[in-house]
Amino acid sequence: MSLMLKLLATTLLLSSFVHASTTGTKIEKYLDNEYGDNPRINSLKIKVIEENKLPNLKGWSSYIVAIEATLKAKPKELIKQKMIWFSNGTVITKELTRLDNGETYADIVKPKFQKEYYTKENLVYGKADAKHRVVIFSDPLCPFCKDFAPAALKFMKRYPNKFAVYYFHYPILRIHPASGIIIRAAVVAESKGIKDVSINMYKVKVDPREKDVAKILTAFNKVVGSNVTQKEIKDPSVSAQIKHDDEIARNVFVGGTPTIYLDDKIDKTRMKYKTVK
Repeated sequence: MSLMLKLLATTLLLSSFVHASTTGTKIEKYLDNEYGDNPRINSLKIKVIEENKLPNLKGWSSYIVAIEATLKAKPKELIKQKMIWFSNGTVITKELTRLDNGETYADIVKPKFQKEYYTKENLVYGKADAKHRVVIFSDPLCPFCKDFAPAALKFMKRYPNKFAVYYFHYPILRIHPASGIIIRAAVVAESKGIKDVSINMYKVKVDPREKDVAKILTAFNKVVGSNVTQKEIKDPSVSAQIKHDDEIARNVFVGGTPTIYLDDKIDKTRMKYKTVK
């Protein structure tokens, strides 16, 4: 849990349902009043950036709320956080769950992938002006990613006018700490112009919990055909790219891997790229 969420936890737990207006402006005002009471917050800015009607739930909408704040203890450090709220015009709640299947609407409703997120650094295959845009958030040591990503990437690579494929590193470090080194090596290898890094790195054979950097790099270089060094993966530019990918993942509420977007919308089937014309 982020520092921002920890500081606001008591506020969020006041009640599952509280009275609020249906308009984004009123929701902003309500949340500003609630969060603004925290004595540790120096400045606070709250903005509803996206509103969507909920499927199969008449009268309810989701609201993507962006929060920017500074703390009195660290006034120069800007904290950014995004959250999803739900309202039916009478009440507002942080959680909304279907009784028939237990599915939470937070999983159903995801923000659209914004235009500014499509950066050239993340374009691994295809032309930027291709007919369809595909986004992949993945972990090279995730078993589900290994089953999906290499085959999907190879397929879309064959159609550069049809698919613009944007790859974002999203390692699940609590389960696969070795992925942290692999993705750093991948960023370096890609900057050197080595081809098919995003495909070949899934072939790295190493224990997901391995922490020996030299051992991980040896395994990576062997399958990718590179000579990435420990010094290179510590370069600030590498950290900046990984931070960028992580920020985008948080902006669109990525919660697991692989997560796939097709033409700005999340594809929970992960297979729509095979059927587009």
